[in-house]
Amino acid sequence: MHILNLIRWKNLALIIIAQVLVKYALLEPFNVLTTLNTLGFSLLVITTLCIAAAGNIINDIYDVETDSINKPNKVIIGKHVSENTAYNLFFALNIIGVILGFYLSHSVGKSSFFAIFVIISIALYVYASYLKGTVLFGNILISFLTAMSIIIVGIFDLLPSMIPQNRETQLTFLDIIFDYAIFAFLINLVRELVKDIQDVDGDYKAGMNTLPIVIGRERANKIAFVVSMIPIGAVIYFIVTYLYKQPIAIGYFLLFIIAPLIYSSIKIFGASNNFHYKHISLVYKLVMLFGILSLLLYPFIIKTT
Repeated sequence: MHILNLIRWKNLALIIIAQVLVKYALLEPFNVLTTLNTLGFSLLVITTLCIAAAGNIINDIYDVETDSINKPNKVIIGKHVSENTAYNLFFALNIIGVILGFYLSHSVGKSSFFAIFVIISIALYVYASYLKGTVLFGNILISFLTAMSIIIVGIFDLLPSMIPQNRETQLTFLDIIFDYAIFAFLINLVRELVKDIQDVDGDYKAGMNTLPIVIGRERANKIAFVVSMIPIGAVIYFIVTYLYKQPIAIGYFLLFIIAPLIYSSIKIFGASNNFHYKHISLVYKLVMLFGILSLLLYPFIIKTT
């Protein structure tokens, strides 16, 4: 169980759900020409999970000092799993992920795609070892990598099978995938800002240089509040532009996406202690889940438009 917590199995489960729904709720029901069969798609999911899990491990290794202050009861490295074992798992998962990524890239006839996995693996290490403690750069990078876990399905499943005859259709579905990736980026960015404010004490003692340390918790709160308004505006634009004829979809987005986002923004504006920030972070994680689950609506949305 400690190993599962170390690799953050809940976050990995969210990646699985997102990728499976992009493939089987968005692409397959409409007979879009795709590249990956069941085996190929399974390899893509496993590759993504291996590299993401390795990133979570190296993040925990570098976070031992801050976590011992911010959340001492949740420290795993050194208590339940030795640092040596954690490093071995980190290297093993990265090697497996990169090898599978190499094989997968060749199997779809796009050898250059292999670089994506190498770059993501390196980026996760750089984030954990250096960028996490910088102003905004780390937040933006990890949010981008979160979005990439969605985009990568479109890259491997749609791009290799794109030909002039189906280009318009492929690009339409790629646009939808990008919309969800942008949503994931924005939600994760706000959540990262909230977590930085929550962890300010431990980060300060560890010599980090995060936004709330540089400008203070109160000002960082205001910036997080402003940033939290962006996904609200983006989702409202999405509803008005694409879902105005779909009352069921509108109801879903208003109830499970817009309402929690507005609630979270209000909570950020008045947040003052770690309990508040922890609660807000949980709400954003649930919004991410409900946002991904909205892909289940697409067979109804697209077929009736």
